[in-house]
Amino acid sequence: MPPARLLPDSDSDPTMGAPAMVMFLFLVIALAVVVAAVTLAVVSGGESGPLPDAAPERVRDALPPDRPVDRGDVERLRFPLVVRGYRMADVDDALGRLGAELAERDARIADLESALAGARAAAAHRHVVMDKPAQEEQQ
Repeated sequence: MPPARLLPDSDSDPTMGAPAMVMFLFLVIALAVVVAAVTLAVVSGGESGPLPDAAPERVRDALPPDRPVDRGDVERLRFPLVVRGYRMADVDDALGRLGAELAERDARIADLESALAGARAAAAHRHVVMDKPAQEEQQ
């Protein structure tokens, strides 16, 4: 008794190898196209040299140098992205400027509050002084 075969003979079915052959030819052609594209990219790119470095992005709409910063300036401030987040020098410059202006405004507010307190004290002193002669006249 002859041994049992699990797969049909390719000799008995002539169409059995056709799909496998088409798939093989497709893969060979696809491989040839990929190799040709890579070769063309390497050969044509080698003559012009490496790509030039891109110019670094700078802060657009930086804080105005000729007037104090207001809320709208801070809201419009956008930092360009770089490989590891934001350009540290741009952020440090903006934060330094904002910190200096806030310190200046705080000092100005403190001066105005002390001047207001002095004016109120002087007005209260004047009011007390003016009331005393009126009381002395009534006696």
